Amino acid sequence: MNEILRLFPDLTPRQTSQLEALRDLYTDWNGKINVISRKDIGNLYEHHVLHSLAIALALHPTAGTEILDFGTGGGFPGIPLAILWPDCRFHLIDGTGKKILVVNEVAKAIGLDNVRATHIRGEEERGKYDFVVSRAVMPLPDLVRVVRKNISTRQRNAIGNGILCLKGGDLQAETAPFRRYVEITPLSTWLCGEWFKEKHLIYLPL
Repeated sequence: MNEILRLFPDLTPRQTSQLEALRDLYTDWNGKINVISRKDIGNLYEHHVLHSLAIALALHPTAGTEILDFGTGGGFPGIPLAILWPDCRFHLIDGTGKKILVVNEVAKAIGLDNVRATHIRGEEERGKYDFVVSRAVMPLPDLVRVVRKNISTRQRNAIGNGILCLKGGDLQAETAPFRRYVEITPLSTWLCGEWFKEKHLIYLPL
């Protein structure tokens, strides 16, 4: 939490308490439904919450921005971003119903009224959004094929509508089809620590 508070010094007391509540909520739910690796639950804030919030270091959305979290799993990056951006609207989707159950219960427990979570495959989702966010759910060309239909043509932010996804490793091959307009930012630009090396934020306008 200390690094989150350093990077986001304008958090309100409500936002801070919501973020702090995630530890107990995910620890409890993870004992019932495995949404985070049991070996990794002790790294919740660094590997999941802070990792998710890296998107907020590149995007500063206007109020009313609509965001789709594609393949949210247990609620990442959607839940931390929804805490940070209470004036934006989030739709978190995943093909695994048990994970969506956890997402809904976590959102309810901390009073996140800007989040809805749905058990649905991405191919079936028909809504329109300013941005699609994700954490390494599939190779970028496959993700583009699935979500291109979901990107709104209405522009309301300083950067164009599109995809913001968090990925690790060598991205050269999967970003090659988009090399003229994809932006790849190493997370080490903003975040300290060995775990963030070789991890990146991809922004692809669509």
